[in-house]
Amino acid sequence: MASLNLRIATRRSPLARAQAKLVSNLLVAANPRLTTEMILLDTIGDQERDRPIEDLGEQGVFSRAVQIAVLDDRADVAVHSFKDLPTAEMEELDVVAVPLREDPRDAVVSYSGRRLAELPSGATVGTSSARRTAQINRLRPDLEILSLRGNVGTRVARVRPGDLDAAVMAVSGLKRLAMVDFISEVLEPPDFLPAPAQGALAVEVRTDRPEVQEVVGLIDDADARATTAAERAFLQSLRGGCNAPVAALATLNGSELTLAAAVFEHDASRPEIGVARPEDADALGRTVATRVLAARVPEVQ
Repeated sequence: MASLNLRIATRRSPLARAQAKLVSNLLVAANPRLTTEMILLDTIGDQERDRPIEDLGEQGVFSRAVQIAVLDDRADVAVHSFKDLPTAEMEELDVVAVPLREDPRDAVVSYSGRRLAELPSGATVGTSSARRTAQINRLRPDLEILSLRGNVGTRVARVRPGDLDAAVMAVSGLKRLAMVDFISEVLEPPDFLPAPAQGALAVEVRTDRPEVQEVVGLIDDADARATTAAERAFLQSLRGGCNAPVAALATLNGSELTLAAAVFEHDASRPEIGVARPEDADALGRTVATRVLAARVPEVQ
């Protein structure tokens, strides 16, 4: 391969930069003559930090500005947290690589080091996610949930006396920023399910750049591709009939792909579970979504 410099577009946050650096390292390891540079951008989600994500009123609040940089030829590739990427793909872009996935689960960060079940009644727990809020309320309805946004370091710093007793956030972000020592408990599925594609990265390339697609495709991970495909197919299938918090986690055991997924409208929500072959990941996601929607028919009407 001839030498090639790739401009990698990503958000400006510490976690986004760390994730882009991971992708850069993978690309260089797979392509020794490759060099990279970072193009750092602010998205709507970064600029509107005082408002709940659900109130920002559009998809792609953490991804669109990064995608536009690639479309405008200011960058060659876009790196996203896959869970932030809308399921409706841009026609001019392809997700060419889903690298090896980090731990998809959620974690409790508490000042006292206590687990969720050990927090005293009335303790304050911070989260920016309606999905996490619903599941915390199901497990511990006696806790007070407070809105918490900002980058990972900011959220961890809020867990202190006089502010928050605990926070719930993604294990993957804490790991990628070398902050695992702050974890009090990892919340285990299926009792506590993550967002679809949580812990995974997506690397987008323009459809008219086959030479870049070839280079980036070398870092695609088949297992991460299959699990996220099932989870995102589940999410996409709900778009016409659900605005509620959605959770999904697919796991691979040999040639068996299992998907546990749920829509959390009520504290008693339970996940639906389906099994298929990895090559049928999309169909598995759609099938489980159909079951979830069927169970919700009286509420939808």
